Amino acid sequence: MWPSWSPTASSRSNSPSHVKLWTKPAPRPRSFRPNINAYGRGISKPEDFDALLLPGGVINPDSLRIEPNAVAFAKAFFDAGKPVAAICHGPWTVIETGAARGRRMTSWPSLKTDLKNAGADWVDQEAVVDKGLVTSRSPDDIPAFNRETIKLFSGARGQRHAA
Repeated sequence: MWPSWSPTASSRSNSPSHVKLWTKPAPRPRSFRPNINAYGRGISKPEDFDALLLPGGVINPDSLRIEPNAVAFAKAFFDAGKPVAAICHGPWTVIETGAARGRRMTSWPSLKTDLKNAGADWVDQEAVVDKGLVTSRSPDDIPAFNRETIKLFSGARGQRHAA
């Protein structure tokens, strides 16, 4: 049985009886928002970049996939055959672009069904490269993810991959 704790207790201790809950709504990430909102108005354009790395975690990919301008920005990379890398929950944005269909991919395990439903061939491997897209499962796989991403991105300037 868990010990009881008070949400208003001091947060100076790690014991459950001293946990303080965050009661405010979580703010939406804004680090990428200014450039994404500007897409289509001439500030950030996919053609100005050689490759795209989609972040992992849960909050950032979830915020990106519901932002139409972010999805359009990412889709432009796939449409142009530019290399893309996505780790952890990053493939959520790939799904939204429609680019998961027909690709062999990996991700955080909870995205397996989402990717299969989007037409991807999901595999449980530390890093997968398919048709100009690198995907990886988790922070534990970062060495393999970095190795494959560097290989793919290093040849990106002026080259395109078949979608």
